[in-house]
Amino acid sequence: MLDKNRAVDPKKLRRQLFINGQFVDAADGATIEVSDPHDGSKLVDIAEAKAADVDKAVAAARAAFPAWKKMDGADCSRLLYKLADALEARFDEFTELEALDTGHPIKDTQRLDLPRTLLNFRYFAGIADKIDGRQVPVEPGFLNVVKRQPVGVVGQIVPWNFPLMFCSWKLGPALAAGNTIVMKPSELTPLSTLRMAEVMSEVGFPDGVVNIVPGYGHTAGQHLAEHPDVNKISFTGSTATGRKIVEASAGNLKRVSLELGGKGPNIVFEDATIPAAVGGSAFAIFHNQGQACIAGSRLLLHEDIADEFLEKFIGLAESIKLGHPLDPETEMGPLTSKLHLDRVLAYIERCKQDGNKILTGGSQPDDAALANGYYLKPTIVEAKPGDTVFQEEVFGPFVTVTRFSNDAEALKLANDTSYGLGSGLWTNNLQRAHRFADDIEAGMVWVNCYKRVHPGSPFGGVGQSGYGRDLGIESLEEYTEPKSIWINYDAKIPPFYSR
Repeated sequence: MLDKNRAVDPKKLRRQLFINGQFVDAADGATIEVSDPHDGSKLVDIAEAKAADVDKAVAAARAAFPAWKKMDGADCSRLLYKLADALEARFDEFTELEALDTGHPIKDTQRLDLPRTLLNFRYFAGIADKIDGRQVPVEPGFLNVVKRQPVGVVGQIVPWNFPLMFCSWKLGPALAAGNTIVMKPSELTPLSTLRMAEVMSEVGFPDGVVNIVPGYGHTAGQHLAEHPDVNKISFTGSTATGRKIVEASAGNLKRVSLELGGKGPNIVFEDATIPAAVGGSAFAIFHNQGQACIAGSRLLLHEDIADEFLEKFIGLAESIKLGHPLDPETEMGPLTSKLHLDRVLAYIERCKQDGNKILTGGSQPDDAALANGYYLKPTIVEAKPGDTVFQEEVFGPFVTVTRFSNDAEALKLANDTSYGLGSGLWTNNLQRAHRFADDIEAGMVWVNCYKRVHPGSPFGGVGQSGYGRDLGIESLEEYTEPKSIWINYDAKIPPFYSR
């Protein structure tokens, strides 16, 4: 049942760009319509950032950088803690807003999206006053110290699938390291980010330290990546767009980190605990309607347990309750946009053309209450290694099933794509678990679990899944530059040239 006492008032949603501590209209007055994925209706029109607006935001970030860079780490830490506390105090508002804008079921925004956001901000709040350097042993008479300093103005481009959580992934380490930010959220799901900007201002972040400019990738995103006064770009999104980001960054050789697509292998061996593997595999692909770069979208099953596993897995998939994102009983909501729904449906048509057997799903639900929304049934498809849907990222509640007969075949199948982001395996054989964890070509491997993330553990991939890392101590390296300082403290050591 939907709660009639809503925490979000659509009339009060933030609609403007956030630049230099102020909410402002776009320079040319352009707007973007933000839709409700449940029924396609308009939620609100927001300001659309273009090149002139990005220029203003970058200038504000540049002006704010010297003071923010020198802010005591403890003061930065207090602001990040205050932000987390303020978001938590608005728990109902942010979880409802995220569900309304993205289509995430409210139970997921309450259980995962906002709690993970709070955890991320608090983790990096704890690090902000602990970023240190090192002393390097060099020749006698010299002291060499290496300090880590912020890179400067950072452009951050956040995708539409987990906007609230990804904001914290990007903002947390960048701010803790002393950088100022120009962030472009997706034009599809900007509402929680704009509201967060308002909260950041309320808790005391200085003007210009964080600027939010929602807009389209080919205009606002492109200009941010090209901008000569931006020192670094951090991007999460598709591999195709990631390549364009790299090309655009070449003008001033800005630093780039990319978290891109994935085609995660999820391997179930003959000795796996089947009930746990079935439940974990369902979470791996159907959570957030499969709209996750780390989704376990290639299910690899040992032939000895494949039939037993599929009977239970198909049954679970068919039992998943689709419904309105704000209904607490909903287990899977709509895809986030009509454009993306059409893309996933096109892959289902490709399956039919290629002769892939659809084991369940493959269509929109018949429920009249969901007819105008972007809903899709959980879909399970048999596929071979050369098939399109085995190789390409579908990014929906869509999983391929492929059988294997031995460990060597399983590893070959797991590594038979150009991606290398997330991966998983289910086994009670400790030696096999360690061997596969080493040999799978991916940035992350989960054993007897899937899609576990924590701010202390680095997140990122290899190959066509990008480079650089979000989260963990490793993410601070993405937002700092090492500076080597040499001090001659022995007066007896002359310079090389003396008179």
